[in-house]
Amino acid sequence: MGQYAAPLRDMQFVLHELLDVESELKQMPAYAEIDADTVNQVIEAAGKFCADVIFPLNQSGDLEGCHWNDGEVTTPKGFKQAYRQYVEAGWPALACNPDFGGQGLPRFVNNALFEMANSANQAWTMYPGLSHGAYECLHTHGTDEQKRVYLAKLVSGEWTGTMCLTEPHCGTDLGMLRTKAEPQADGTYRITGTKIFISSGEHDLAENIVHLVLARLPDAPVGTKGISLFAVPKFNPTADGGIGARNGIKCGSIEHKMGIHGNSTCVMNLDDALGTLVGEPNKGLNAMFVMMNAARLGVGMQGLGLTEVAYQNSLAYARERLQMRSLSGPKAPDKPADPIIVHPDVRRMLLTQKAYAEGGRAFSYWIALQIDKELSHEDESVRKDAADLVALLTPIIKAFLTDNAFESTNHALQVFGGHGFIREWGMEQYVRDARINMIYEGTNTIQSLDLLGRKVLGDMGAKMKKFGRIVQDFVEQEGVKSEMQEFINPLADVGEKLQKLTMEIGMKAMANPDEIGAAAVPYLRVAGHVVFAYFWARMARIALDKQANDDPFYKSKLATARFYFAKLLPETAFQIRAARAGVKPLMDLEAELF
Repeated sequence: MGQYAAPLRDMQFVLHELLDVESELKQMPAYAEIDADTVNQVIEAAGKFCADVIFPLNQSGDLEGCHWNDGEVTTPKGFKQAYRQYVEAGWPALACNPDFGGQGLPRFVNNALFEMANSANQAWTMYPGLSHGAYECLHTHGTDEQKRVYLAKLVSGEWTGTMCLTEPHCGTDLGMLRTKAEPQADGTYRITGTKIFISSGEHDLAENIVHLVLARLPDAPVGTKGISLFAVPKFNPTADGGIGARNGIKCGSIEHKMGIHGNSTCVMNLDDALGTLVGEPNKGLNAMFVMMNAARLGVGMQGLGLTEVAYQNSLAYARERLQMRSLSGPKAPDKPADPIIVHPDVRRMLLTQKAYAEGGRAFSYWIALQIDKELSHEDESVRKDAADLVALLTPIIKAFLTDNAFESTNHALQVFGGHGFIREWGMEQYVRDARINMIYEGTNTIQSLDLLGRKVLGDMGAKMKKFGRIVQDFVEQEGVKSEMQEFINPLADVGEKLQKLTMEIGMKAMANPDEIGAAAVPYLRVAGHVVFAYFWARMARIALDKQANDDPFYKSKLATARFYFAKLLPETAFQIRAARAGVKPLMDLEAELF
């Protein structure tokens, strides 16, 4: 089954030593009374729940999968009981508005919860994860009546939520969707169509499911400008908030998938289903993007969670598995062979996982803090800057962290060797589960196009300059210190190269927009490394300052930073060259000649 323990020491390092969240919270009236001890207590309790309750269900849930019978879905053994414990402990309410029964904690605390939950059991975590996105969407764009009916139930976890976008003929290109919404005299709508790949679309964990469905009104404009958003419950609520009649939305089947077997991926058929409009007519994407962006950040946390648990298991196995002797002479002469952790390439794989996990944790927790600032800081200019940074970096959170997770889980399988390929050890499940994260909520190519085409070139680099200023300020502050040269010089160099690459692609795109499509994926890899290099340099600074206390944690942190800069950051040289190669090598070959 493997093992998992919440990485509390590193989580606390990021929150308190790197980000100093207690000081940050004092600038946000809603959170000003929350201190470091409170944050730590919540995270420790969450880690215990994840390790003790849902991690033991991960492999058994994968083996059993979900069961469909005449429109009803049964989740794997133990999932329902674990969800009941989750609800009873109040975890769904953690970062929700107290007006609707929430606990009112910062979003970065919720972010930490979901990192641990995804390490423990990604398939199970998708049920409450999507519910939180539905809460965020309705909290922002719902009517007073929708908030009254749905929010307290979503906050408590009594009801769960989904997002219903994809149709059989269209995925990312939502402008092609055909689901229809017919207005009724009482202000409701009757919705008909088919949605596919709906995660958690039907299950037995909660008594009701609130589906957020994209559909078209009869007079809607063509394309994405004619999409509206509707709340469509599985059971229509009664006047007192209870469960009423079964609505006309049912699960036609569930998909048989490569991974995340414990989560139901559903075909949802809507036949005259009753729904209510969320937001304005024909502006459904504006409302849905609240949930989509939350989902993209959530998928990034899925990647981080799998990277961490894969690393923990790889490390434990590498310390115990005996195989061959070190090339420089026996390291365990009392044993028939040395543990494989002595071999350089095994260490390369372990350190890659460790660097990607700890770098991803620093980056994603910082982003979660920026979301708290965007929504709660008392200074309007800080709120605006935080919003721009979140918008800019969300595609990198989603794509870079999930790309890294797939590499890291493959490294885990490789460290285990033949045993990694065998089901009982659990590593092959992590590889399978990690693969979907690069596809859903907008493929990583779509994220790359969003980053380069919309977030960077779309505003002439204004958002990118805000993050660049943060990096530059750190470079100027630390660049004069000799002990930081090994980190600051490569950070400054790759930052300057990214700036030049951006200008070069922008100029090419003016003549041929396909240049953006050709460069986008390598561009995002470079940008992701710039972000990681910045956070690794900051963490190295802290580790250098703490060397005197002889804590092995800081020694490990500093060594990992050096590995990152020496062995992983150089990927940018290849990616920059690939981006500069442009569109010609891709488009010269006519389609019929492939």
